[in-house]
Amino acid sequence: MQQATAHRFLWRIAIWATCILLAGAPLRAQDLTALARVDPATSEITDGWFGKTTLRLGLSQGVPFRVFMLDTPARLVVDFREVEFAGLRKDALLAEPGRVSDVRFGAFQPGWSRLVLDLDAPMVPTQIGMPVDVASGAAVLEIALKTTDAETFAAQAGAPNTAAWPMALTRPPKMEPRDDGRFIIVLDPGHGGIDPGAEREGVAEKDLMLSFARQLQETLRRAGVEVVLTRDEDIFVALETRVAIAHQVQADAFISLHADSLSQGGAKGATVYTLSEEASDTATQHLAARHNRADIIAGADLTGSDDQVAGILLDLARQETQPRSMDLAQALVDGMAMAGGPMNRRPQREAGFSVLKSADIPSVLVEVGFLSSNRDLNNLRDPVWRAVMVNGIADAILAWRDQDAARAPLVRQ
Repeated sequence: MQQATAHRFLWRIAIWATCILLAGAPLRAQDLTALARVDPATSEITDGWFGKTTLRLGLSQGVPFRVFMLDTPARLVVDFREVEFAGLRKDALLAEPGRVSDVRFGAFQPGWSRLVLDLDAPMVPTQIGMPVDVASGAAVLEIALKTTDAETFAAQAGAPNTAAWPMALTRPPKMEPRDDGRFIIVLDPGHGGIDPGAEREGVAEKDLMLSFARQLQETLRRAGVEVVLTRDEDIFVALETRVAIAHQVQADAFISLHADSLSQGGAKGATVYTLSEEASDTATQHLAARHNRADIIAGADLTGSDDQVAGILLDLARQETQPRSMDLAQALVDGMAMAGGPMNRRPQREAGFSVLKSADIPSVLVEVGFLSSNRDLNNLRDPVWRAVMVNGIADAILAWRDQDAARAPLVRQ
């Protein structure tokens, strides 16, 4: 009990000591209105003797921060307000996986940045600090960790419930309610912020899909379709929030856009997925498992989630929405094929993707291509190919809209 209290006290020190240090530094030494930037040369994660591990993160200036732990799986999370991680490479920060098996960093939501360490062994902070150089204003975040048993770690883990440090975008942004016969599509650019998605040769899935979604949004708007993006910048959006946005605007369809990397089965070519309790193949099962871990990757605390809700939504979706989702998937497959593809050898598949679990909105997940495929990577980099594919998808959405409207009276009977 005393140990747990001591570590909670360390968290408070981590936040308030930073503010004190900033107040003590001369204003001329640091531009407090500028964004703090990471210095890769003074940043590292190292394992030491006797179960000790140290994180050092060099910063251009001191910045308020907090530290906490999450369990299942064991993670150490550091939130900043706010840090620019450009120039920092994961393999440079974590030269060799050890007691820290993986590390992620990036934007979490507007005004907030996050660093997440996956812990191969349970570890708790023994020292936390951010000394600031008085002359230059530069700072170094220093966190010393020491291995502990699973029970001690679990007792101290948990996301702080502090309004001043929001954990995630758990509520969708406010939008005008739907009050007429508008046709509304929600486009969901996959991943974002601290969750980059697939990465290869300097290409990040989150950036590709945001650019693709913006282009598709513009094309659809020119055709008279109202389009809402689940994110319009490089931020993390929780999976439940992506679906909640579609519900809030009473969307006619939800389309999640991705370009994953998948070694199983040599995945390549455009593929459209609809919801199912069981994956249509092993590769798709692996893909769905990775997608559904997005909130964990970003350092979200999911201890309060209820799996029964997902089961109920699955049952409801089969009644009316699932056939409409299947029709939408088929229309997209046809439209992308007409645009030249290339298509996957099995372009229409099923799996239990979390973002497809809306009971009342036709929902599909589109892998525009796979970064693990050289052919797809070259296509996704090509602005001409992307423009042709955008037009193919837009035409497919419009065709489905008209077909779905024609079928609606029959469905109601």
